[in-house]
Amino acid sequence: MGAGAAPPTPDLEPLDYTIQGDNLQVARVRLKSGQEVYAEAGKMVYKTSNVAWETRMSGSTLGEKLLGALRRTVTGESLFLTYFRSNGPGEVGFAGNYPGRIQAFDLAAGQSIMAQRDAFLFAQPSVTLNVALVKKLGAGFFGGEGFILEKLTGPGTVFIHAGGDFIEFNLNAGELLQVDTGCIVAFDESVDYDIQLAGGIKTALFGGEGFFLATMTGPGRVIVQSMTINKLRRELAPARHGGDEHSPLGALGGILGSED
Repeated sequence: MGAGAAPPTPDLEPLDYTIQGDNLQVARVRLKSGQEVYAEAGKMVYKTSNVAWETRMSGSTLGEKLLGALRRTVTGESLFLTYFRSNGPGEVGFAGNYPGRIQAFDLAAGQSIMAQRDAFLFAQPSVTLNVALVKKLGAGFFGGEGFILEKLTGPGTVFIHAGGDFIEFNLNAGELLQVDTGCIVAFDESVDYDIQLAGGIKTALFGGEGFFLATMTGPGRVIVQSMTINKLRRELAPARHGGDEHSPLGALGGILGSED
Protein backbone atom coordinates (compact mmCIF):
# COMPACT_ATOMS: atom_id res chain seq x y z
CA MET A 1 0.00 0.00 0.00
CA GLY A 2 1.06 3.67 -0.03
CA ALA A 3 1.05 5.88 -3.10
CA GLY A 4 -0.68 4.53 -6.16
CA ALA A 5 -2.79 5.19 -9.19
CA ALA A 6 -5.40 3.11 -10.96
CA PRO A 7 -4.45 1.82 -14.43
CA PRO A 8 -6.07 3.91 -17.16
CA THR A 9 -9.49 2.81 -18.35
CA PRO A 10 -11.08 4.36 -21.45
CA ASP A 11 -12.85 7.61 -20.48
CA LEU A 12 -11.79 7.15 -16.82
CA GLU A 13 -9.22 9.49 -15.33
CA PRO A 14 -6.70 7.68 -13.07
CA LEU A 15 -7.04 8.53 -9.38
CA ASP A 16 -3.98 9.99 -7.64
CA TYR A 17 -3.87 8.96 -3.96
CA THR A 18 -1.62 8.18 -1.00
CA ILE A 19 -2.47 5.99 2.00
CA GLN A 20 -0.65 7.26 5.09
CA GLY A 21 -0.28 5.94 8.61
CA ASP A 22 -0.08 2.56 10.28
CA ASN A 23 -3.24 1.44 12.13
CA LEU A 24 -5.02 4.81 11.96
CA GLN A 25 -4.67 5.27 8.24
CA VAL A 26 -5.86 8.16 6.10
CA ALA A 27 -6.35 8.04 2.33
CA ARG A 28 -5.30 11.35 0.75
CA VAL A 29 -6.85 11.87 -2.69
CA ARG A 30 -5.59 14.57 -5.00
CA LEU A 31 -8.31 15.54 -7.46
CA LYS A 32 -7.87 17.28 -10.79
CA SER A 33 -10.40 19.87 -11.91
CA GLY A 34 -13.72 18.12 -12.57
CA GLN A 35 -12.72 14.83 -10.89
CA GLU A 36 -15.21 13.32 -8.46
CA VAL A 37 -15.34 10.59 -5.82
CA TYR A 38 -18.16 9.44 -3.57
CA ALA A 39 -17.88 8.24 0.01
CA GLU A 40 -19.77 6.69 2.87
CA ALA A 41 -21.36 9.41 5.03
CA GLY A 42 -19.09 10.56 7.85
CA LYS A 43 -15.81 9.20 6.41
CA MET A 44 -14.30 12.51 5.31
CA VAL A 45 -11.46 13.83 7.48
CA TYR A 46 -10.68 17.05 5.59
CA LYS A 47 -10.95 18.74 2.20
CA THR A 48 -9.47 21.79 0.54
CA SER A 49 -11.77 24.74 -0.10
CA ASN A 50 -12.03 24.16 -3.87
CA VAL A 51 -13.53 20.69 -3.37
CA ALA A 52 -17.33 20.94 -3.33
CA TRP A 53 -19.42 18.29 -1.59
CA GLU A 54 -23.01 17.22 -1.93
CA THR A 55 -25.00 14.53 -0.15
CA ARG A 56 -27.43 12.63 -2.34
CA MET A 57 -28.89 9.23 -3.10
CA SER A 58 -27.03 7.18 -5.68
CA GLY A 59 -28.64 6.35 -9.03
CA SER A 60 -29.64 8.32 -12.11
CA THR A 61 -33.41 7.72 -11.88
CA LEU A 62 -35.91 7.87 -9.03
CA GLY A 63 -36.36 4.09 -9.17
CA GLU A 64 -32.61 3.47 -8.92
CA LYS A 65 -32.35 5.91 -6.02
CA LEU A 66 -35.18 4.25 -4.08
CA LEU A 67 -33.78 0.78 -4.75
CA GLY A 68 -30.34 1.91 -3.64
CA ALA A 69 -31.78 3.42 -0.47
CA LEU A 70 -33.60 0.16 0.32
CA ARG A 71 -30.43 -1.86 -0.17
CA ARG A 72 -28.45 0.46 2.10
CA THR A 73 -31.13 0.23 4.77
CA VAL A 74 -30.64 -3.56 4.76
CA THR A 75 -26.94 -3.12 5.57
CA GLY A 76 -27.63 -0.56 8.29
CA GLU A 77 -25.90 2.21 6.34
CA SER A 78 -27.03 5.78 5.81
CA LEU A 79 -29.51 6.30 2.98
CA PHE A 80 -27.20 8.87 1.43
CA LEU A 81 -23.71 9.02 -0.03
CA THR A 82 -21.51 12.12 -0.14
CA TYR A 83 -20.02 13.20 -3.47
CA PHE A 84 -16.85 15.31 -3.66
CA ARG A 85 -16.05 17.23 -6.86
CA SER A 86 -13.01 19.42 -7.38
CA ASN A 87 -13.35 22.82 -9.04
CA GLY A 88 -9.59 22.93 -9.54
CA PRO A 89 -6.59 21.03 -8.15
CA GLY A 90 -7.73 19.96 -4.68
CA GLU A 91 -7.44 17.31 -2.03
CA VAL A 92 -9.77 15.35 0.25
CA GLY A 93 -8.92 12.84 2.98
CA PHE A 94 -10.90 9.82 4.22
CA ALA A 95 -10.51 7.44 7.17
CA GLY A 96 -12.43 4.69 8.95
CA ASN A 97 -14.24 5.09 12.27
CA TYR A 98 -11.95 2.78 14.28
CA PRO A 99 -8.30 1.60 14.19
CA GLY A 100 -7.55 -0.42 11.09
CA ARG A 101 -6.22 -0.31 7.57
CA ILE A 102 -7.31 0.95 4.17
CA GLN A 103 -7.05 -1.17 1.03
CA ALA A 104 -7.41 0.09 -2.53
CA PHE A 105 -8.67 -2.08 -5.40
CA ASP A 106 -8.21 -1.13 -9.05
CA LEU A 107 -11.16 -2.82 -10.76
CA ALA A 108 -11.50 -3.43 -14.47
CA ALA A 109 -14.85 -3.01 -16.22
CA GLY A 110 -17.25 -5.67 -14.88
CA GLN A 111 -14.78 -6.90 -12.25
CA SER A 112 -16.28 -7.26 -8.75
CA ILE A 113 -15.09 -7.80 -5.21
CA MET A 114 -17.19 -8.82 -2.22
CA ALA A 115 -16.56 -6.98 1.05
CA GLN A 116 -17.89 -7.17 4.58
CA ARG A 117 -20.71 -4.81 5.46
CA ASP A 118 -19.49 -1.37 6.57
CA ALA A 119 -16.19 -1.90 4.73
CA PHE A 120 -16.81 0.57 1.89
CA LEU A 121 -14.97 3.86 2.35
CA PHE A 122 -15.01 5.73 -0.99
CA ALA A 123 -14.67 5.17 -4.73
CA GLN A 124 -14.67 6.74 -8.14
CA PRO A 125 -18.21 7.40 -9.41
CA SER A 126 -17.80 4.71 -12.10
CA VAL A 127 -17.72 2.03 -9.34
CA THR A 128 -21.12 0.51 -8.51
CA LEU A 129 -21.95 -0.23 -4.86
CA ASN A 130 -24.57 -2.92 -4.28
CA VAL A 131 -25.74 -5.23 -1.50
CA ALA A 132 -25.17 -8.96 -1.97
CA LEU A 133 -26.58 -11.76 0.18
CA VAL A 134 -24.61 -14.98 0.50
CA LYS A 135 -25.97 -17.59 -1.90
CA LYS A 136 -26.00 -20.64 0.39
CA LEU A 137 -28.67 -21.14 3.03
CA GLY A 138 -26.26 -22.34 5.71
CA ALA A 139 -24.01 -19.34 5.22
CA GLY A 140 -27.03 -17.05 5.49
CA PHE A 141 -28.23 -18.54 8.78
CA PHE A 142 -24.88 -18.89 10.51
CA GLY A 143 -22.63 -16.39 8.78
CA GLY A 144 -23.28 -13.59 11.26
CA GLU A 145 -21.32 -10.56 10.05
CA GLY A 146 -20.73 -12.33 6.74
CA PHE A 147 -24.41 -12.78 5.88
CA ILE A 148 -24.82 -9.42 4.17
CA LEU A 149 -21.96 -8.38 1.91
CA GLU A 150 -21.16 -5.35 -0.21
CA LYS A 151 -20.53 -5.93 -3.90
CA LEU A 152 -18.27 -3.39 -5.59
CA THR A 153 -18.07 -3.50 -9.38
CA GLY A 154 -15.68 -1.63 -11.68
CA PRO A 155 -14.37 0.05 -13.62
CA GLY A 156 -12.49 2.31 -11.24
CA THR A 157 -10.67 2.48 -7.93
CA VAL A 158 -12.47 1.64 -4.68
CA PHE A 159 -11.22 1.86 -1.11
CA ILE A 160 -12.34 -0.23 1.86
CA HIS A 161 -11.51 -0.07 5.58
CA ALA A 162 -11.43 -2.80 8.23
CA GLY A 163 -9.89 -3.46 11.65
CA GLY A 164 -6.37 -4.34 12.74
CA ASP A 165 -3.90 -5.54 10.12
CA PHE A 166 -4.62 -7.33 6.85
CA ILE A 167 -3.46 -10.75 5.70
CA GLU A 168 -3.82 -11.56 2.02
CA PHE A 169 -4.19 -15.03 0.47
CA ASN A 170 -4.18 -15.94 -3.21
CA LEU A 171 -6.04 -19.24 -3.44
CA ASN A 172 -5.58 -21.69 -6.29
CA ALA A 173 -8.57 -23.45 -7.83
CA GLY A 174 -10.05 -25.80 -5.21
CA GLU A 175 -7.75 -24.56 -2.42
CA LEU A 176 -9.55 -24.07 0.94
CA LEU A 177 -9.12 -21.46 3.65
CA GLN A 178 -11.13 -21.51 6.91
CA VAL A 179 -11.68 -18.12 8.55
CA ASP A 180 -13.57 -16.74 11.53
CA THR A 181 -16.77 -15.42 9.95
CA GLY A 182 -16.24 -11.89 11.27
CA CYS A 183 -12.62 -11.66 10.10
CA ILE A 184 -13.27 -11.70 6.35
CA VAL A 185 -12.57 -8.29 4.84
CA ALA A 186 -12.98 -8.91 1.12
CA PHE A 187 -12.64 -11.56 -1.57
CA ASP A 188 -12.85 -11.93 -5.31
CA GLU A 189 -16.24 -12.84 -6.74
CA SER A 190 -14.65 -16.06 -8.05
CA VAL A 191 -14.11 -17.33 -4.47
CA ASP A 192 -16.83 -19.65 -3.14
CA TYR A 193 -18.13 -18.75 0.34
CA ASP A 194 -19.75 -21.23 2.75
CA ILE A 195 -20.18 -21.79 6.50
CA GLN A 196 -19.17 -25.01 8.26
CA LEU A 197 -19.35 -26.28 11.84
CA ALA A 198 -16.05 -25.72 13.64
CA GLY A 199 -15.18 -29.31 14.59
CA GLY A 200 -17.29 -31.13 17.17
CA ILE A 201 -19.43 -29.76 19.99
CA LYS A 202 -16.51 -30.03 22.46
CA THR A 203 -14.31 -27.87 20.22
CA ALA A 204 -17.11 -25.36 19.75
CA LEU A 205 -17.82 -25.14 23.50
CA PHE A 206 -14.30 -25.02 24.86
CA GLY A 207 -12.16 -23.89 21.95
CA GLY A 208 -13.11 -20.24 22.35
CA GLU A 209 -13.33 -19.67 18.59
CA GLY A 210 -17.08 -19.92 18.01
CA PHE A 211 -19.29 -22.58 16.46
CA PHE A 212 -18.88 -21.80 12.78
CA LEU A 213 -16.10 -21.01 10.35
CA ALA A 214 -16.29 -19.50 6.89
CA THR A 215 -14.82 -21.78 4.24
CA MET A 216 -13.33 -19.94 1.28
CA THR A 217 -12.61 -22.00 -1.84
CA GLY A 218 -10.39 -20.67 -4.63
CA PRO A 219 -9.55 -19.51 -7.14
CA GLY A 220 -9.13 -15.91 -6.10
CA ARG A 221 -7.85 -13.47 -3.52
CA VAL A 222 -9.05 -13.37 0.10
CA ILE A 223 -8.20 -10.60 2.57
CA VAL A 224 -8.54 -11.29 6.31
CA GLN A 225 -8.45 -8.80 9.20
CA SER A 226 -6.73 -9.40 12.55
CA MET A 227 -9.27 -7.47 14.64
CA THR A 228 -13.02 -6.97 14.21
CA ILE A 229 -14.98 -4.13 15.79
CA ASN A 230 -17.13 -6.64 17.70
CA LYS A 231 -14.06 -8.32 19.22
CA LEU A 232 -12.77 -4.91 20.24
CA ARG A 233 -16.08 -4.09 21.91
CA ARG A 234 -16.07 -7.38 23.84
CA GLU A 235 -12.52 -6.84 25.10
CA LEU A 236 -13.26 -3.28 26.20
CA ALA A 237 -16.56 -4.18 27.94
CA PRO A 238 -16.44 -7.92 28.86
CA ALA A 239 -19.00 -7.65 31.69
CA ARG A 240 -21.62 -6.38 29.28
CA HIS A 241 -21.29 -9.56 27.25
CA GLY A 242 -21.48 -12.03 30.13
CA GLY A 243 -17.79 -12.63 30.85
CA ASP A 244 -14.85 -14.09 28.99
CA GLU A 245 -15.98 -15.71 25.75
CA HIS A 246 -12.94 -18.04 25.86
CA SER A 247 -14.16 -19.74 29.07
CA PRO A 248 -16.75 -22.58 28.97
CA LEU A 249 -19.43 -20.33 30.47
CA GLY A 250 -18.52 -17.56 28.06
CA ALA A 251 -18.79 -19.95 25.14
CA LEU A 252 -22.15 -21.17 26.39
CA GLY A 253 -23.30 -17.57 26.76
CA GLY A 254 -22.25 -16.96 23.17
CA ILE A 255 -24.57 -19.76 22.06
CA LEU A 256 -27.57 -18.42 23.96
CA GLY A 257 -26.90 -14.75 23.29
CA SER A 258 -26.23 -12.74 20.17
CA GLU A 259 -23.60 -10.28 19.08
CA ASP A 260 -24.27 -6.62 18.47
